[in-house]
Amino acid sequence: MSGAGWRAILWAGLLAVAVNACAKPSARTEAAPPPSASAAAANSAPKEGNMRIESSAFTHQGEIPSKYTCEGDDVSPPLSWSGAPAGTKSFALIVDDPDAPDPAAPKRVWVHWVVYDLSPETASLPEATKQAPAGARDGQNDWGKTGYGGPCPPIGRHRYFHKLYALDTVLGDRGALKKAELEAAMKGHVLGSAELLGTYQKKKR
Repeated sequence: MSGAGWRAILWAGLLAVAVNACAKPSARTEAAPPPSASAAAANSAPKEGNMRIESSAFTHQGEIPSKYTCEGDDVSPPLSWSGAPAGTKSFALIVDDPDAPDPAAPKRVWVHWVVYDLSPETASLPEATKQAPAGARDGQNDWGKTGYGGPCPPIGRHRYFHKLYALDTVLGDRGALKKAELEAAMKGHVLGSAELLGTYQKKKR
């Protein structure tokens, strides 16, 4: 074979090696390491401002069982919460209905329950809570009483907002505060809030 033939074969071999090298990933390429256990824990932990309130009796935007209304036992539903911001010194709870008396023509917000100075260690209120836990204080509802008053809508399906506030202070004994008085006392102290919505329409006519 002539020298030119050998050179052609040599160049063809070198070209094949170069193409093969380009087609394979570099041996130095490394897969990204899995996230550390601490990073995974941080991603699953509640974050500041990520408060949540819920009930085992009904879902958010779901119907409140009659047991917790004037057509039933008229006791408070079980409530629980989590994700309070750092620095929380107390919680306040307001339950109200913005659809009174008729959702088609609402004229006022009716307040069903007011509680404040709940301990930052408190994470729930059991079913049928008759008065605020030790250290906490009952406010006044729109029946002029303390404690819980259940849904009793005169007409239509009403919405009932269970609103929880995390405060950077303890308000102290200010008597049975009404909703507006509590909101005024909380002004400038709210670190975070959460909301649970339930609905109800009377079964009996």
